[in-house]
Amino acid sequence: MKLSHRITHITGGGSDGWDVFYKARRMIAEGKPVVELTIGEHDIGTSPAILNAMHDAAIGGHTGYAMVPGTLALRETVAARIQARTGVVTTPDNILITPGGQAALYAAHTAVCDPGDTAVYIDPYYATYPGTVRSVGAIAKAIVTSPDTQFQPTAAALLEATKGATSLLVNSPNNPTGAVYSADTLQAISDACIANDLWLISDEVYDTQVWEGTHISPRSLPGMAERTLVVGSMSKSHAMTGSRVGWVCGPQDAIEQLLNLATHTTYGVAGFVQDGAEFALNQGDAIEEGVAAPFRRRRDLTMQALAGQNIVRAVPAQGAMYVMLDIRATGMDGESFANALLDEELIAVMPGESFGQAAAGHLRVAMTIDDARYIDALERLIAFAHRKAA
Repeated sequence: MKLSHRITHITGGGSDGWDVFYKARRMIAEGKPVVELTIGEHDIGTSPAILNAMHDAAIGGHTGYAMVPGTLALRETVAARIQARTGVVTTPDNILITPGGQAALYAAHTAVCDPGDTAVYIDPYYATYPGTVRSVGAIAKAIVTSPDTQFQPTAAALLEATKGATSLLVNSPNNPTGAVYSADTLQAISDACIANDLWLISDEVYDTQVWEGTHISPRSLPGMAERTLVVGSMSKSHAMTGSRVGWVCGPQDAIEQLLNLATHTTYGVAGFVQDGAEFALNQGDAIEEGVAAPFRRRRDLTMQALAGQNIVRAVPAQGAMYVMLDIRATGMDGESFANALLDEELIAVMPGESFGQAAAGHLRVAMTIDDARYIDALERLIAFAHRKAA
């Protein structure tokens, strides 16, 4: 029987960019001691206090159907958090709770894109972005950035690429590059959206992991609140990746329509999990700073390890839990380097090509294992690169 064109073309008919990751997982299953620096999975795990809050909620009976848009208490808490951090008036009517940030990305594109519409995103991109666009029947179009601009899109490229488009997806702090978009970049994004009458989808799941610069939500810029859908998540800020709690924040009429989508797809998020998320958010900034601290520390350790040589160079790592390494001096592309590193050194990293054309010749390294093992793996990676360049 024939399957739909939409589902068989989510990856564009080719690889989804995760080949090295899957290869590493197969090797681990075979018992090989692979050091995984691939995905954004915290090494500290979810706080026992948050897990206890979930447990208490479940034992207390919050295991049935929860309200589809999210519990009122969690939506109030998320709205208050966003308003406090951005200065934009935000109420529970502006919030839909979703099963993680990925579901929020899908929901946001479903809300604003009809089949055949053009949905633009920035290259390098998180690996699911083009597939998310294709999954709603839209046409995926990338704005290719450059290492020379620290992977920030230029005003001219934004204006030109978004002509005739319906939406623009941005991500700051950025996965995979670690870039934190500057005020000038965000103003250029705003200008392009207004000039070309675009919806902006702003993926801000790393907003608590900023090492340099300042996170600015584009929803807070003049004229942007009514045309912006913000994607947020508990995954990165509170080490709750498996709990699957995210949200879309946007205009009330858009959220009302997204409720219809949730009713016919996910039918909400488990109530006891939402209670755990509400508890976590109400612990304040300290818990978020504690989750972010290992990555800030490892980012500094990375810079120290890379000093004094120029075969492996770091793209300025301003935020997020990754560092992007430029290995073009080896003469190898990122995919070949990553596969060779896995085969010869049993170290798994993501090739830059997994995240688009702009990141060719780069690697994304997740700083997600303890400091000693991380630095050992990084030093081995550097030594490996020097051997390949010789």
